[in-house]
Amino acid sequence: MMAKITAQQVKELREKTSAGMMDAKKALVEAEGDEKKAMEILKEKGIAKAQKKSGNTAANGLTKVSVHGDKAAIAEINSETDFVAANDDFKNLVDEIGDLVALEQPKDVESTLKLNLGENGSVEDSIIHTSQITGEKVSLRRFETMTKNDDESFGAYLHNGGEIGVLVKISGADKDVAKDVAMHVAATNPEFLSKDDISEERFNHEKQVLTDQALEEGKPANIVEKMVAGRIHKFLAQICLVDQDFVKDPDQTVGQYVESKGGKIEAFVRYQVGEGIDEATEAKD
Repeated sequence: MMAKITAQQVKELREKTSAGMMDAKKALVEAEGDEKKAMEILKEKGIAKAQKKSGNTAANGLTKVSVHGDKAAIAEINSETDFVAANDDFKNLVDEIGDLVALEQPKDVESTLKLNLGENGSVEDSIIHTSQITGEKVSLRRFETMTKNDDESFGAYLHNGGEIGVLVKISGADKDVAKDVAMHVAATNPEFLSKDDISEERFNHEKQVLTDQALEEGKPANIVEKMVAGRIHKFLAQICLVDQDFVKDPDQTVGQYVESKGGKIEAFVRYQVGEGIDEATEAKD
């Protein structure tokens, strides 16, 4: 005889799993009213659904910057549309993963997916659960972790609710200075911290290009040398954080600003949602 499923049972299962009403009712019928079994059925269906979506392109989403004492992390979690990126279940997942990565400092995405995230099980289970709720592929794309000592400070900044995230570490100055630098990085997107981080090959190539350009202009050799030196300086100011004009005060560079506060920039990471992901384009019939 089929078990009678009450509206209260359906309501309770929906509250615990965020499943749709019909899905919850079907699972309870299949489980003959056993809530625990019904939760397992919903989870299995969610995994199957998520696997079907695994070929979809998730190029939207949010970045998250989490700071917990001497530990910090920046992460990017993706969805297929910006509509889902605004969903509360998705935003909660992003916050939880960001905090967990900062606290646990895992080495890669694979090991992070196995970490426990509370009532929904592992990070991977929680991603599948959120994918089930939202009806879209959800994925943890990347993250970077940082630790600091007592003389160092973290600066965190999110632009546009998490479309761009920046994590900065500086020594010798406080978190307000670090946050100023993080805001600058969000606005200018520098490639390198300083010229020391540019490969010799890249630097020499750029110098050669600028020299050839100056020679083509027909300038004498001694003038070419001065012109190239000036243009190299300009090139560095475009791509190196410490050499860029500080957004809040263009009369000084970012490096000079931090030095004036007794500090030095140690590291920065900037994530922009979806950068480098080719959005899938569906062929129209």
